Formats: sequence, structure tokens, C-alpha cells
Amino acid sequence: MPYATHPPDDLAAMLDAVDADDPTELFDIPESVHFEGAYGIDAHSEREARARVADVLGRSAPRTEFLGGGHYEHYVPSVVDHLSLRSEFLTSYTQYQPEIAQGFLQALFEFQSLVVELTGLDVANASMYDRSTALGEAALLADRVRRTDGDTILVPDSLPRRVQSVLENYTQGPGLSVERYPTADGTADVDALDALVGDDTVMVYAATPNAHGLLEPELAAIGDVAHDADALFCVGSDAVALSVLEPPAAAGADVVVGDASVLGMGTANGMGLGIFAAREDFLRQLPGRLVGASEDADGARAYTLTLQTREQHIRRERATSNICSNQAWVALRASIHAAWLGPRGLIDLAEECVAGIDELCARVDELEGFSAPVYEGAHFREAAIGTDAPAAAIAERLREEGFALRTRRDGDEEYLLACVTDVNREAIDDLVDALAATVGVAV
Repeated sequence: MPYATHPPDDLAAMLDAVDADDPTELFDIPESVHFEGAYGIDAHSEREARARVADVLGRSAPRTEFLGGGHYEHYVPSVVDHLSLRSEFLTSYTQYQPEIAQGFLQALFEFQSLVVELTGLDVANASMYDRSTALGEAALLADRVRRTDGDTILVPDSLPRRVQSVLENYTQGPGLSVERYPTADGTADVDALDALVGDDTVMVYAATPNAHGLLEPELAAIGDVAHDADALFCVGSDAVALSVLEPPAAAGADVVVGDASVLGMGTANGMGLGIFAAREDFLRQLPGRLVGASEDADGARAYTLTLQTREQHIRRERATSNICSNQAWVALRASIHAAWLGPRGLIDLAEECVAGIDELCARVDELEGFSAPVYEGAHFREAAIGTDAPAAAIAERLREEGFALRTRRDGDEEYLLACVTDVNREAIDDLVDALAATVGVAV
């Protein structure tokens, strides 16, 4: 062990105490994965290794992404890296000692304040892992606070399966059931939802924008359906979209979850940053940590971890979550980015997400063999594109031309999904030309 070596006498004493002759006896490694040979990797200097990696990466064809699907790339200003990579932030652990963590605690307090302002709700925690785990925690909160018995969580049938899978992992333990309610023309079918909601409904979830990129026009009506059944109403969104949308609280949302990695992070395709906000009634039921503002002994404003209802800090039976480490550093980056943009800049960014996808749809809709958008309504960043030829074949052809788009199936129909942000909007002309080149060509 190169970092914490043990003198031979200490090692011998510890092995004797556990009746072992060698440390390898403490590990049960299956024969199927046991490896005793040589790796066969030649040693290289750092300079040689960097050059070799650069050569391998350089063989990958450049590709312009129009993927979206929960991972959205926006331009991240250099100040985010310059500040967040400072050692006092980058090497910081959970801010248990407020006397040495005021800067980080203030940044997290500002993050919470940003989420509260965007959602219109009363309280927000200091972040979650991602939007999927935030939705899972919302379901558990709903189960804890609902006045009557019930075990059903209702989500739209457009909810991505990977998000529902995480939700089901969270709800399996307490015995909750996740069921899907119908959508019509890309958004919630409120009448069908009303027919499904009953006394056993614990929570109703709706997203705006949803998986089709559509803004949900009947958000308040969905909330009314949930509340009529004494169920909680949970809304999913993201930090950029919320800057131009009516706060979900105005539509009756009890809880808002979603994604904030749209600020401060490039497309990590896995790394996320979840937001979680709720009405003040649920303050002591929020998962994770809450940073609060107080005063120090001299009467100066000070910040501290005010509420930590996780099982490491309180009795397990009273804990609301076993979340061990939130995304504090990623939340810091989001806070820096938001502060750099300012209120007007955040709105400008959101408006570009609307204008960009509208521009792409208008251009594509003029092409033979394509229709865009598939669903009528207001879109944000993403939209479905109808194709006469098989969508998967067109996506493959586009990949060969250097463009990455997703496909999605809705019943018997399969279509392309395109996402436009400030980062790839300048490539719309090239994408339209590539789409036009597939017309009349066997794909």
C-alpha cells in the first residue's frame, strides 16, 4: 500500500488476529475474473502517453451533437472554471465546520435562493445527484406526508424509461407502484389522467418541457386533478427553462424537481445536478441538506448547515434520506454561472433555446420528406421531426455525415428528435443541408 504502509510486525499481528497468512486471503475474487498474468502495457513517459492518447482520440470523426434527451450543453464562461477550481472549493468536503467554510456555504445558499426564485416555492435544498434521483426523493416525500393511505405514483407515458427506472428503484422499498398516464399530441391527456387518479394516488408528476420538448399547456389543470384526490403535485423542469416560464408554484406545484447542470457544466452524458424545492409545510421532510443564514457572535451575517435529515445525522427511523454526498461542487459551478449571466442573461439564454428550435423546425418543415414539429405547441430546446423514410436509417446516415440526433418511438410512429442550444445553433444550416441530402436517397 503506497499511501499508508504498515510495518511488518503490525501486519503480522493483524493477520494473526484474523487467522490469515496473507492479505490476499481477505478477498474473495471469483476465478472467472481472477488475473495473475502481466498486463502487457509498455511504460511511457507522461509526454509520450499524452501524445498517444491524442493520436487515438484524433481518429474519431468530429460530430456535431443535436442530442438533448436530458443532457444539454450551453456555453460555460471561463470564470466558472477559474473560480470553482480554486483549491478551497475543489478539495472541500461537506461544509460541517462553518467557521472555515463560509465562502462555500454562501455559494450553496445562493444556489438554494436561485431555485426558490425560479420555482416560486418556499424552500430548496443544497442540490441532489440529478433529476432522476430528485424525482425518486419526491415520491418518498409524498408517501411520508400524504394524509391517507395510497401506493400509486402517476407519471406521463412520455417519461424516459431510464428516469422511470430510477424512480422505481426508489419506490420499490416502501412498496409504491409507478404507473403511466396517457399523453395526447405530445402533452398530458388531462381527462385520461382524471379517470386514473383515485384514493390510492400518492403523487402526480408532470414535466415542462417534457421529453418531446413541449411546454405543458395544462399544468394547472394537472395540479387540480392531483389535489382533488389529496395527492401531491410534482413538476419537473430545469433551471434555464424556469427563467422564462411561470413559476410552477403558480400552477399549484407542491414539489419541483429537475436539472440544474444546464448551468456551469458541459455535456457530461451522465454527470448531473438535481434541484429539489417544496412548500414550507414539507421543510423537515426535504432530503439532503439545507444551508441557512444566521449571525455569528459579532452579529455579522453567517451561513451554516441548518437542516440535515439524513440517517448519518439523526435516528435512522426519523431520517428522510440516506443521501451521502450531494453535488455541492457542481451546485457551486451552477451558482457561479447564474451569477455571471444575471437575471437578464439567463432569460436571454432561455429565449435562444426557444428561437433556435423554432428556427430548425421551420427550416426542416420546408424539406421534402420531413415535417417539423410533429406536435403542435410551444417548444423549448427540443422537438420531434417526422420523416417519410425510417427515422433510424436517417439518423445513421446523419451520423456518417457528422451529426448526432436521437430517435424516439411513440406507438407505431418513430421520429427524429433534435435539440438546439446556443452551442450548436450555428450548425443548423449544415444539419438542414445534410437532411436535404437524404431525400430520394436509399437510407
